Amino acid sequence: MTQATNNNDNTADNVAPIPLSGVASRHARHRQPHDFNAVFTPGWVWLTGAGPGDPGLLTLHAYQAIQDADLIYYDALVSEEILELVPSATEIIYVGKRGGRASPKQTQITERLIESARAGRKVLRLKGGDPFVFGRGGEEAQELAAAGIPFRIIPGVTAGIGGLAYAGIPATHRDFNQAITLITAHDVDGGLSKGLDWRAIATGSPVLVIYMGYRLLGAITERLRAEGRRADEPVAIVCSATMPEQQTVVTTLEHAVEDAETAKIGSPSMIVVGEIVTLREQLDWLTPFAEIGHYSGHHVATGT
Repeated sequence: MTQATNNNDNTADNVAPIPLSGVASRHARHRQPHDFNAVFTPGWVWLTGAGPGDPGLLTLHAYQAIQDADLIYYDALVSEEILELVPSATEIIYVGKRGGRASPKQTQITERLIESARAGRKVLRLKGGDPFVFGRGGEEAQELAAAGIPFRIIPGVTAGIGGLAYAGIPATHRDFNQAITLITAHDVDGGLSKGLDWRAIATGSPVLVIYMGYRLLGAITERLRAEGRRADEPVAIVCSATMPEQQTVVTTLEHAVEDAETAKIGSPSMIVVGEIVTLREQLDWLTPFAEIGHYSGHHVATGT
């Protein structure tokens, strides 16, 4: 009895309070400031990924950057829906680069970023997808560092992962692949990349995800077949991934070009090669989601 009485006394006077749990605990944590919620300081450049197009896939940091910047340089693949989030007082400048069209040179874009930062602007460099995945973000960051311009990197959802998910195609699955290869198909001159070891890619990777390759679709499929991929291997072409106008063509290496032409698919498109494409038949969540009015995305399933 004496021991019990002493314990009760200690509880009242000396024992730390019981920690919050559940919702109350989460709310307490969320009220605490954290180091990542940085203020957008004049003279800085934030290299930011806008994701594949659906504004719902913006990160919280990206949304904050869009609200806080006073100057935004944006790319061709930043969707109109995301641009609608920009405050009306913010200056926005298009610096997109699209194959076969007149566009600013990379050096000109970087020079403008540096000049704007030195002028004391809060500069947001907004890029489709992720700035460090075939987005030239690494090149721009190098130039900013060399010029002594402070910068921040805000990653984004890359189309080669998020875009496939909207098409019902997982990037990895234990029953299909333990590796995935992300590829940009063209060289700086716009032709099929000569710097890639196509034989190693064709024979060594079970799943290929090819960015910016639609214009070279014929050359890509021909090269992969020449290097050992099966003519009947499944292929998916996902156009305007995550957007209401999204289209997906399911085909094979042999028939990819004719099926894409029949479906009148265009750019921007992701090309996916591998058996994992077959999972789309079971995992296409977007079509039924659209049918009940939640999304207007649709698919075109073709094949010969």
